[in-house]
Amino acid sequence: MNRETTAMIDRRTLHLAAASAALFAPRVLRAQPVTEITVHYAQPVIYKEAYDAITAEFAKREPNIRINYVTTVNYEEGMQLILRQAATGSMPDLSYQGFNRLRLFAERGIAQDLAPLLAREGDPAQHGYSPQMLALGHFGGIQSGLAFAASNPICFYNPDLVRRAGGNPDALPTDWDGIIALSAKIKALGDGIEGMHYAWSSDDWMFSALLFGHGGRMLTEDERDIAFAGPEGLASLVLLDRMVKEGGMANLSRDAAAQAFAAGKMGLFFWTTAMIRGSLQQVGRNFQLRTTGMPIIDAQKGRLPTGGAAGMLITKEGPRHEAAWKFLRFSTSPEGTSLMARNTGYVPTNQLAIDEDKYLGEFYRQNPLYVPATQQMAISIPWYAFPGANSVRVTQSVVNNSGRIVEQRATPQQALADMATEVRRLLPRPRG
Repeated sequence: MNRETTAMIDRRTLHLAAASAALFAPRVLRAQPVTEITVHYAQPVIYKEAYDAITAEFAKREPNIRINYVTTVNYEEGMQLILRQAATGSMPDLSYQGFNRLRLFAERGIAQDLAPLLAREGDPAQHGYSPQMLALGHFGGIQSGLAFAASNPICFYNPDLVRRAGGNPDALPTDWDGIIALSAKIKALGDGIEGMHYAWSSDDWMFSALLFGHGGRMLTEDERDIAFAGPEGLASLVLLDRMVKEGGMANLSRDAAAQAFAAGKMGLFFWTTAMIRGSLQQVGRNFQLRTTGMPIIDAQKGRLPTGGAAGMLITKEGPRHEAAWKFLRFSTSPEGTSLMARNTGYVPTNQLAIDEDKYLGEFYRQNPLYVPATQQMAISIPWYAFPGANSVRVTQSVVNNSGRIVEQRATPQQALADMATEVRRLLPRPRG
């Protein structure tokens, strides 16, 4: 074989080897573009660990979607943030708002209707979106949000102080008469110990817990007038007055009360189930934290408000719209809502996470503090959303007049009358 023939064979061998290598070599994929979305949520003191866990799990499924978070201290500031940004066109793609604020965004055309997006994936119930949970985010004739986290008010208590005051920590009173009497006995222990705190000062949620507990409602069914100024509303403020006069409840802010409770200086603290995780961390080894349900007021008509947040899609179209929808869907899926529940104290809002033992069954068996809120969901109704542009001012009127009672500057009758006058003035004028 001459040199020329050998060279031809070598060249042919190289070509075949190159072709074979190209055939069997792994394909080099083009890098997929990264879509960045901005997501807003309120109350990072409660939610941060939950969103961190959800984001980490979501990144495994959608590595080409990057989440940038914007947070606000509370839902009210979150609402104001979105309204300000709406005027400048710089809103986030997705915002998790309090249930009672979705109505405003729906009426102003900021919240996008999620019904078509849900419909393209089939029956929503098959994915765990029950009619009851969908109703929490249905305002203005559209599906303005998907429920992410739900809560209802519960009682946190210190069993050591209950026991010292002669109570039974394994069987707390189930009515307000018994609770108020127990609070007075705990306060009588002295040494700066407080009997109870009812967290009235943040918004209208805890007032509505008393109002709904009596079977009352905020506005008439046609929403043309107030309904809270009747006997149910008066009974609610009388009960708040009794907490102060008979139960010895001090005029403390919610944060000051939470600090006193965590330090072992308060017996009973009525607030949202969402604070379970945070309360456990604050209490530490000071005492063994326990929880129980709200006292029963009207066994037949009594209800409780559902607090919490829903994800509201703002971006209208394009890659960011699809990316934000994917994140919203995951955060409200059985997996996402389970991560939320484990890292807060909120009740899961996806029915599959509630019904199927594989998601949270073992968690609830090992964490009984979280159970009372789940048991109260059967009597929980939506947190009422006042109509019109003055909803925040309406809420503040409720808080201010409740505060006058706690400060003992007004009787329940006076506070209710003033509240009724103020809220009537702030409601939209009826047409026709």
